Amino acid sequence: MKTKFSVMLAGVLLALAAFAYGQAGTEMKKAADDTGKATKDASKDTAHATKKAAVKTGHATKKAAVKTGDATEKAADKTGDATEKAAKKTGHGVKKGTKAVGHGIKKGAEKTEDVAK
Repeated sequence: MKTKFSVMLAGVLLALAAFAYGQAGTEMKKAADDTGKATKDASKDTAHATKKAAVKTGHATKKAAVKTGDATEKAADKTGDATEKAAKKTGHGVKKGTKAVGHGIKKGAEKTEDVAK
């Protein structure tokens, strides 16, 4: 009877152990499934955030390009105006200088004429 009881107890323990391992396997599968779902959800959220950031960056870049173009146009206009004013001043200076040189040459010629007589 002791032997029969021991065999029966061993069988029950063996069945209990098999059930416990089976239950652990099921729990591991559920945990793996949950982890997979969480990873998938996280990757979707990350992809969505990345797309939004890319769109915002594109809009900001476009606005910056427009502002840069406007600033470049204004700078070119100012440079053109300054160049025009400088050219007028240079022309006026050349005109005055030429007149002065011509006057000096005329005086020099008159002196040379007086000396030559």
